[in-house]
Amino acid sequence: MIKSMTGFGSAKGVVEGLEISVELKSVNNRYLDCSVRMPRSFLFAEESVKSAVQNHISRGKVDVFVGVDSSAAGDMTVKVNEALLKGYVDALRHIAREYDIPEELNALSVSRFPDVLTVEKTDHDAEAIAEGIRQIAEQALNDFDLMRLHEGEKLRDDVLTRLSTIDMLLTQIEAAAPQTVQAYRARLEQKMNEVLGGTGIDENRILAEAAIYADHIATDEETVRLRSHMAQLSTMINGQSPTGRKIDFLIQEFNREANTIGSKCQNSDIAHLVVDLKSEIEKIREQIQNIE
Repeated sequence: MIKSMTGFGSAKGVVEGLEISVELKSVNNRYLDCSVRMPRSFLFAEESVKSAVQNHISRGKVDVFVGVDSSAAGDMTVKVNEALLKGYVDALRHIAREYDIPEELNALSVSRFPDVLTVEKTDHDAEAIAEGIRQIAEQALNDFDLMRLHEGEKLRDDVLTRLSTIDMLLTQIEAAAPQTVQAYRARLEQKMNEVLGGTGIDENRILAEAAIYADHIATDEETVRLRSHMAQLSTMINGQSPTGRKIDFLIQEFNREANTIGSKCQNSDIAHLVVDLKSEIEKIREQIQNIE
C-alpha cells in the first residue's frame, strides 16, 4: 500500500519518572531529511530516534519534536554532610561548656550552617531513557503511518481514475488514426484529379503514398508502450514497498510516449486528444510527488 509523504503523528509516555512527548510531521522531499529537536541534556537519545524514523520512512522532510517534563520525576535529592554536621555540633557544644553559654541547638539552626545540606540531581540511566524515548517515538510513528496510509489510499484512487481516463483517450486515438489515413488518401486522389483532369491516375502510386503516410503517422508502438507503462504503474501503486521515486521515473516515460504521439498526429481531433492525454499525465505527476 502506498503512503503519502505528508503526515503527522504524536505519542506520550513516562520513562524513568520523566514525562516524554514525541510529535513528528513531514512534507515532500526527494530524499529522507530528518531533524530531531529535543532538550540538550537528552541529546544522547537523538540517534535512537533517528534510527526509528529511518525504519518507517524512506523519503520526505521529517521534523521530530521531543519534549521532556521532569517536574514529577523527583530527580532532585537533598543530602546531609554527616561529618561536617557532627563537627559543627561538637564545636557548638564545646563553646557552650567552655564559656557557659546556653546550648540552643535544633535541626533548623544547624541546617543553616554552610554546606550542611546539599541539593543534587539524580543521575538517570541514559540507556534506559534513550530506549524509552525510542519506544514512544515508535508509537508516534505508528500514528503517523496510519495518517499517511489514509492519504495514500486517496492518492492511489485518484491515480487509478486518471489511468482509466488515459486508457479511454488512447482508445479514441487508436480509432481515429485509420480515419486520418483515409482522409489523406481522399485528399491525395482529389489533388491528382485536379492535376490530371481525372485521367491517368495511378492507383498503385496512391496506395504507396498512403502506405508511406500511414507508416509516418503510425502510433501503434507508442500506444502499446504507454499501455505497458500504465500496467506497470498500476502494479506499483498497489504494491507494499515505497515506489514514489520509481513512479517519478516512469511518468517521464509516459510523457515521452505522449510527446511522440503528439508529434506524429496530423489530425486536429487527435491533437485535442493528445492535449487531454498530457493533461492527465501531468495531474498524475503532481500526485506522485506526494507518494513516498
